Amino acid sequence: MTPKGLAGFALLIGAAAGSWYLSSSLERDDDEKIASPALQSGFYLRSARILGTDDEGDLLYEIRAEYAEQIGENRVEFQNVEIHYTPESEIPWTVNAESAVVTGNQEILFLEGDVVARSNEGFAGEATEIRTETLELMPEQYRAETEDRVEIRVGDGSLTATGMLALLRENQLQLKSHVSGKFVPRTTPEPGD
Repeated sequence: MTPKGLAGFALLIGAAAGSWYLSSSLERDDDEKIASPALQSGFYLRSARILGTDDEGDLLYEIRAEYAEQIGENRVEFQNVEIHYTPESEIPWTVNAESAVVTGNQEILFLEGDVVARSNEGFAGEATEIRTETLELMPEQYRAETEDRVEIRVGDGSLTATGMLALLRENQLQLKSHVSGKFVPRTTPEPGD
């Protein structure tokens, strides 16, 4: 082979090697893109304020949270949550929890971690506080329910139970099992006092 032919052959080998390197490099990038998880569409909010409406579109309740994040297509998780009804709804309850989850059709809020529901005009028209670890709140139905242990203070009295259904609009409370409590009897004034 002549020196000119040898140089041409070396140039062809170099071009083939460069082509092979380039194509294998591009294939690796495509494989890495396929192997890496796709970015999820969604949102996250700090100091979130979410408004809930009734069937007519009127403001019904408000969720405030330090942090809210959409997980997947139809799940929103909240951290350090406060939920309260609007004054127009005439439901004087506020609910706090460490976390909450809303899924699917958004009819139920799943609350967890040091859940506290309070009302100054609660059951029997007295200041009421309910404490539990988990609570399912159905804000449009004005219902709150749990199967866990609950501690309830109504005025000066207190109750504990396992499981509860609270009908917030009707100011009714149904305790499910293992109920015990302590109430201080009220004295009624004698006629003429």
